[in-house]
Amino acid sequence: MPASPSLVWFRDDLRLADNPALRAGVDRGEPVIAVYVLDEESPGMRPLGGAARWWLHHSLTALGERLREKGTRLVLRRGATSEVIPSLAREVGAGAVFWNRRYSAPEREVDAGLKTSLRADGLEVSSFAASLLFEPWTVRTGAGTPYGVFTPFWKACRQLPAPREPLPEPRELRGASTYPASDDLDDWGLLPTRPDWAGGLRERWTPGELAARRRLREFLAEDVADYDRARDEPAGGATSMLSPRLRWGELSPHQVWHAAVASGAHVGGFLSEVGWREFAWHTLFHAPDLAAKNLKSAYDAFPWPRLKPSMLRAWQRGETGVPLVDAGMRELWVSGFMHNRVRMVTASFLIKNLLIDWRRGEEWFWDTLVDADAASNPFNWQWVAGSGADAAPYFRIFNPELQAKKFDPDGRYVREWAPDAADREPLVDLKASRDAALAAYEAVKKAR
Repeated sequence: MPASPSLVWFRDDLRLADNPALRAGVDRGEPVIAVYVLDEESPGMRPLGGAARWWLHHSLTALGERLREKGTRLVLRRGATSEVIPSLAREVGAGAVFWNRRYSAPEREVDAGLKTSLRADGLEVSSFAASLLFEPWTVRTGAGTPYGVFTPFWKACRQLPAPREPLPEPRELRGASTYPASDDLDDWGLLPTRPDWAGGLRERWTPGELAARRRLREFLAEDVADYDRARDEPAGGATSMLSPRLRWGELSPHQVWHAAVASGAHVGGFLSEVGWREFAWHTLFHAPDLAAKNLKSAYDAFPWPRLKPSMLRAWQRGETGVPLVDAGMRELWVSGFMHNRVRMVTASFLIKNLLIDWRRGEEWFWDTLVDADAASNPFNWQWVAGSGADAAPYFRIFNPELQAKKFDPDGRYVREWAPDAADREPLVDLKASRDAALAAYEAVKKAR
């Protein structure tokens, strides 16, 4: 009797270890055919930013190599998933399709439709929890509503059963006798060419599962002990640098959680940051328009002035004349990353000193961050803006000069990324622009 392969659909889970969908394919006992679909056509799908596309190219390259070493191949297809996956399943005579769940609205809609259509065709179909420690519908207040404040949310999470142990990677994968045609990854045009602006990304990052595991080991062995003390110092070494690994699923949060607990170090502060990521995804699950709409509708009344493109460009290029802001924006452009403390400072400066809508900043970070995802990026921008869940009040305005004195007192970070910033005249007066922001905030107070 001919084999009926298991189609394992990779998404934001570009790893072999702790991959429940892949494990299901192995346990079924039939050949495993892995597939990745680049879907920029389904309704509501947000096209990836430039830095994310760069990372995806290299992470898919690494995944393809690992799958081949284990005994199978990665098939690449492009198009609307609702058409590509059923077509591929028919093409290979698949008996089952497995994937790990996603939580933003467009993806959930696609997945639900696929389950219905594939099962109607007689296929076995299962999806699995793999990218969050706690699925969004499992954490609710006593009244049955979503949490809007992080501390009680995380306390509720910690009272649930502990996250499951991560699954080992398969020793081998049973390959198919023949494979369907695959797109050539280079033809997807994910890498920048004219110009090639990714030199700094290549210098800082090595995408892929093995590099991700190595970074987790290094962090837990060398940096986590200083995490609580030094995490806010942008020139320090206590940052985990795991966010793009989690964003692309080269590591699962279960792997991070259990490795951190097993390290023997004090990891409460670090794990609360993993919890903050969970909170962002839970918020997106219940507020699908997080990147476009204020979570707190009172902020719809905020009187954003007419956008001055020259001011936005100065911020994007790190040419504001405010050293810490310029250093952060240049680090972002060169490396696809920015220290978390500096992310808050640069976002606050855009929103509350330049009076530019937070959505313009979110769009720029979406295009330039290697770790930008559909939940954390808008969630954190709304937190700074004051319009989101558990947000900093609007009148909390980060003073970039005081932040630099506190967290970069010897100027190492600024000297590395923006040594000329102090020679520029500031784009705006910090005190006067702060006062203007607070005056504009009165419109929100009145709307309440």
